[in-house]
Amino acid sequence: MDPASAFSFDMSYCGSPPVPDTLLGRWNFDPVLLAALALAGVLGWALLRGQNPQRRMAFVAAWGAALVVFVSPLCALTVALFSARVTHHALLTMVVAPLLAYALPSRWGRSVPLLLPLSVSTMALWFWHAPDPYAMAFSHPALYWAMQASLLASFTWLWLGLLRARSPLAAGVAALASAIQMGLLGALLVFAPQPLYLPHIATTLGFGLSPLDDQQLGGLIMWVPANLPLLALVLHRLMAALRPDRMVAE
Repeated sequence: MDPASAFSFDMSYCGSPPVPDTLLGRWNFDPVLLAALALAGVLGWALLRGQNPQRRMAFVAAWGAALVVFVSPLCALTVALFSARVTHHALLTMVVAPLLAYALPSRWGRSVPLLLPLSVSTMALWFWHAPDPYAMAFSHPALYWAMQASLLASFTWLWLGLLRARSPLAAGVAALASAIQMGLLGALLVFAPQPLYLPHIATTLGFGLSPLDDQQLGGLIMWVPANLPLLALVLHRLMAALRPDRMVAE
C-alpha cells in the first residue's frame, strides 16, 4: 500500500484535508478552544487595565491574530498544505509572539540571558519541522497543541529578550542569529530534492501544487517573509547601539 494513502487524519486536530470547494466552510468552532480564547481575552484585558494603551492594543492584536491562526479556515488548510502550516507557524512566532511579548509587563525580559531563549526557540522550530515530529502532530490533538504551545512560548520568551534586553547590541545579534537559523531551515526545504512530509504527499494536488512545489513554497515563506520582523528588529537594535549619545555615555 502507498504510505501516503495509508496516512490517517482521523485524530488530526484540524480535521481531514480540505479541498478548495470546501475550504471556506472549514471554520474551527471547537468549544474548548473558543472558551480558552475568550478566557485569555478577558484575563488579559483585566490585567492590562490602566496600563499603557500601546500594550493593551498589542494584546488585542495578538488575540486577534491567534483567532485567525486557530479559528479561521487556515487551521484546515494546514492539514492539506505544508506551506499553509509554515504560514501558520510564521504568524504564531513572528506576529502573535512579539505582540504578546510587547504586551507583557515592561520589567519582564530586561535580564533575560538571550542565549537561552534563542537556543530553546531554535530547537523547537527545528524539532517540529523535522519530518517525523511534524507528522506526529497530525496523529493526536495533544501533540498538535504541544507543537503550538512550545513554538508560541519559546518565541514569546525570545521576543521578550529581543525587545527589552538592556544591551541593544546583544539583542541585535540574537535577532540576527535567529533570522539566520530560520533562513537556513527555509533554504534546506527550498533545495530539498524530494518531498519530506508524508502527511502532504497526497493532499496538495487539489490546490494546484505538487508535494515538492508545496514544500519549496513553505521553505521560501520561512526563508524570506517570516524573517522580516527579525531583520527589522536587527536594524532597530543595532541602530540604537550605534547612536552617538549611547556611545558617548558608554
